[in-house]
Amino acid sequence: MPRKPRVEYAGATYHVMSRGNRQQAVFRTDEDRETFLATLGEACGRTGWKVHAYVLMGNHYHLLLETAEPNLVAGMQWLQSTYTKRFNASHREWGHLFQGRYKAIPVEPGKGYFPTVATYIHLNPVRMKGWDFETEQLEEYRWSSYPAYGGKGARPEWLCVERVLDGLGMADTPAGRRKYAEYVGQRVDEVRHSDKPWKADESWQKIRRGWYLGGEGFRREMLDRLGEAIGKGKRESFSGEEVQTHDEARAEELIAAGMKALGLSNADLDAMIKNSPEKYALAWLVRRNTCVGNGWIKARLRMGKATNFSELLKKLETSKRGGWGFEAYFAVKTSIFRTYPYSVPYY
Repeated sequence: MPRKPRVEYAGATYHVMSRGNRQQAVFRTDEDRETFLATLGEACGRTGWKVHAYVLMGNHYHLLLETAEPNLVAGMQWLQSTYTKRFNASHREWGHLFQGRYKAIPVEPGKGYFPTVATYIHLNPVRMKGWDFETEQLEEYRWSSYPAYGGKGARPEWLCVERVLDGLGMADTPAGRRKYAEYVGQRVDEVRHSDKPWKADESWQKIRRGWYLGGEGFRREMLDRLGEAIGKGKRESFSGEEVQTHDEARAEELIAAGMKALGLSNADLDAMIKNSPEKYALAWLVRRNTCVGNGWIKARLRMGKATNFSELLKKLETSKRGGWGFEAYFAVKTSIFRTYPYSVPYY
């Protein structure tokens, strides 16, 4: 299966997650953890990355990473392959260490989202099974950037805490660090008293499952960047929510352009019968130029089950002047060139 291209650009910020192959441990000893952090520091020196938060768990790690240049892929390839070689040499093993590809979710660098991801990362240890809230303290977990945020741990030169603290209205001062410790302490209590610690915050599910994290403006920006990659002939390498979201957004643009060409309003569309030529012309426009499913098209255009959907689309496409749906078909067909004058249909 082709690999998904990454959305890379200068100044991008990502929540990066990587897990061990077959969920095996990627950090068996403290020496492994020290080796990984040293390798991460080397990667930052080679690439110009900044790390805003990190945590090393037994079989996975998290990073909140900022790339000054569009070099996420090259940098991550070097980081993971170099650490794998060092791990294997230390343990006299060979083969893959990490499971498939790492996950990298673009994060909006705004005040609302950036600190949310950092705190999610810092709370990883207390969400794991076996954490003893009575005897263990989060600031004593050595393999996280959290102790450095509180001034109780060493701060590597590649670790930047100011942006996260600023996003919470705090400064990188003793007083600001105490405030952050209080803030995280409150979140620890939320996790402690939750029946499902990994779901104590709804935003955590977006962090874990989404393809981006940000507001509507950031979503549109990411869709534009996805569109650029897809337009360069890389569509076959994409799958999942990214392409679905991109295609649905483009489908809405096409429907709006087609309705304008037909002189229709939403009210007009609602009032039409399910198998009207106008609806099928719009359906053809979307199906011809995106990969959204027939179910989405039927629901969006209020076409019901439309059991002969494909047959009528073919009839519409082969219709001639004066035939069924020709005028509507011709109007929407030309609308795409007015909307996307330099575009080429996907298939």
